Amino acid sequence: MRALKVAVVGTRGVPGVAGGVESHCEALYPRLAAMGYEILILRRKAYVGDGITSWKGVVLKDLWCPRKKSLEAIWHSLAAVVAARRAGADLVHIHGIGPALASPLARLLGMRVIVTNHGPDYERAKWGRLARAALHLGEIWSCRVAHEIISISPRIQMYLEEHYGRDSVLIPNGVELPEDSGAQNYLRELGLEEGRYVLGLGRFVEEKNFHLLVEAFSELKPEGWKLVLAGDADHDSSYSESLKRKAREAGAILTGYVKGARLAALLRGAGLFVLPSAHEGLPISLLEAMSAGIDVLVSDIEANQLPELEEGDFFSLSDPGALREALRRKLNSASRRQYDMRRYDWDSIAARTAEVYDALGS
Repeated sequence: MRALKVAVVGTRGVPGVAGGVESHCEALYPRLAAMGYEILILRRKAYVGDGITSWKGVVLKDLWCPRKKSLEAIWHSLAAVVAARRAGADLVHIHGIGPALASPLARLLGMRVIVTNHGPDYERAKWGRLARAALHLGEIWSCRVAHEIISISPRIQMYLEEHYGRDSVLIPNGVELPEDSGAQNYLRELGLEEGRYVLGLGRFVEEKNFHLLVEAFSELKPEGWKLVLAGDADHDSSYSESLKRKAREAGAILTGYVKGARLAALLRGAGLFVLPSAHEGLPISLLEAMSAGIDVLVSDIEANQLPELEEGDFFSLSDPGALREALRRKLNSASRRQYDMRRYDWDSIAARTAEVYDALGS
């Protein structure tokens, strides 16, 4: 029987492109390719400069799109769906409710459609009223026209059922840290001592609230500790520029985007990981920190309340002083942790995704 051809829409690209969806796709699709599926990932040309057309059994095709945050996702998604049809794809797997605006076109072109809902992106502070309305529409259309929806968390699954009466398959994000490969030199280059720095990891956008971490750390001035922010903004904004300026004034170390062995070294060497965000789907950065076996402190939003965490791992986002006091408590007792990560095994996640593909492709 001919292998199913699956076109992937909604990621900026792989490999080595920063972002939660990007990390998700980078881990998932080589596994599915190894299982015999023909995988085509449509990448945004502005984010990839490697010129490669295949990677780990996955076919890569780059498409131009404008570098404007309000246009690039929908522009690329529509172009990618058309490219998927031309490539003879059987299934289109769309990641995110923004790209899901292209799901009716995929149905119109005769392809089976899967949408992975990574969370309510319209809650992100960076979007204006028109963009939020468009994201809501993408969520609505995905529930109406997709042959199957995958939810990455129970919270998202329950929301879709309650608001749209739409069933979905629960398949979480996974986590996989590379093995140590001499990247400890990277910590020395940054002037970091293992176990003596606080790590914030993610995009420099308003909903991540890294400014709260900078402010809390500056107020505490914990002796012998440093603050590291690993990440940047895809599109420079007044917020990202202000955050970087305040972080430098506070003596924080800004690494820019890091991936692979360097990221693994930063995670494994940290004394504490902090995620003060106001919005998440299922945060891969938190899963990575847990996989690295370090102590964590996260905001009490529902998306962060994983069953593997304890009550003391959370602080109230509604209390202005809560992060500072929780940070003080954690730094006085930070130690290595061991979490049960079996739910987030990528091989299992790939197998469950394959079941969805097979059910639609049969």
